[in-house]
Amino acid sequence: MKNECEQILLQIAKNAVWEELEGVRLINKEDLYAKCPQWKEKGATFVTLTSGSGDLRGCIGTLEAYRPLLEDVISNAKAAAFNDYRFPPLTKEEFDDVKFEVSILSQPEPVDYFDEEDLQDKIIPFEDGIVLVYSGYKATFLPQVWEKLPEFDEFFRHLCLKAGLSANCLDFHPDIYKYQVKEIKED
Repeated sequence: MKNECEQILLQIAKNAVWEELEGVRLINKEDLYAKCPQWKEKGATFVTLTSGSGDLRGCIGTLEAYRPLLEDVISNAKAAAFNDYRFPPLTKEEFDDVKFEVSILSQPEPVDYFDEEDLQDKIIPFEDGIVLVYSGYKATFLPQVWEKLPEFDEFFRHLCLKAGLSANCLDFHPDIYKYQVKEIKED
């Protein structure tokens, strides 16, 4: 994907949210597909909103590519702003203070591991995003989460808790998948 198209994706995420706030139409998908035809291909993305103080304000995404990348960004931007259960819906007053980030995910790959030490050898902190699945529970952390949780044990304890499991869920040998992201964020 060309850099110009990447930066446009960031603006599309912002426009998608502004469309909802203002009830106006800013996104012309046909024109955008003409400019960046690769967006017709299926893609998985996360859209993250951060407040001016650097706190998370919303984050919603897709782990598996099942719709055109452009559609995924638009849908996830709106969901991050208005449907993240951890936060109230974004308001017009907050919009200018919020920073947007789009993460384009690679296909998650299973990690075969014997024990926690083996798993640690197969994970690259700050590079690998992780999906944890166990007995109907599932959670993911983007690679960016390593910045706030840089220690392997701490990272996985929080991921287990996010999944609704006990903090020591690695003891039960959950399925682990890893993926990488292409980050596109505002300065």
